[in-house]
Amino acid sequence: MAVPGQGDEGRSALLMKIVMAGESCVGKTSIVRRYTEPNAAAAFSSSSYLATIGIDFKVKCVTLNDKTVKLQIWDTAGQERFHTLSTSYFRGAQGFVLVYDITNLDSFQSVTSWMKDIHEKAGDEVDIVLLGNKCDKESERVVPKHKGEKLAWEHGIPFFETSAKDNVNIEDAFSVLTKEILEKQEQKDGKYIQQKERKPTQLKFLLSSEDCCKANQNSCYVYLPKVIDC
Repeated sequence: MAVPGQGDEGRSALLMKIVMAGESCVGKTSIVRRYTEPNAAAAFSSSSYLATIGIDFKVKCVTLNDKTVKLQIWDTAGQERFHTLSTSYFRGAQGFVLVYDITNLDSFQSVTSWMKDIHEKAGDEVDIVLLGNKCDKESERVVPKHKGEKLAWEHGIPFFETSAKDNVNIEDAFSVLTKEILEKQEQKDGKYIQQKERKPTQLKFLLSSEDCCKANQNSCYVYLPKVIDC
């Protein structure tokens, strides 16, 4: 699990860009604040929410697998009038936290559209975690938990029900996403190292009939060095 850390002195941190996505007022800002400002408990005692205007971001450093990771978490506006601006920040992101509100059916039904935007702007290989937020409002629930689980399973992504107010599964959700991004990056780095260290092998090529005649042989081969990609 990722834990807060400053990193070892002299060690550069790996920068990860994570973007919050989802409809307006599903709790994206509260989730970001809960994760990046865990001691600001008073900020979550109120039931009122202010919609994000435009774009904001927070930074948090964590340590995972003995690596210092600097998370740059972009909080995007969910309102339709900011949609073009918000999705323009999707490019270059390594991970997404896609959020819906379990008390708002429309926010759940829009998840598929947000998934499409993410893949169009950031590519099909980007890591995503799906959050059904406001699980503290069980009496107002309109989206059953199994529907969120099924949707996440269909897209092959992790799923959590969360509460920014009660601090439920917030840390776990970001830890899982960060771990997936880091593992994917390590796999890419490993392939790059293998390519740099690949050794030449020998392949045999059939000489032309003219060369073979000169050698007074029916058929002959010459071994030439050739680099083989893994």
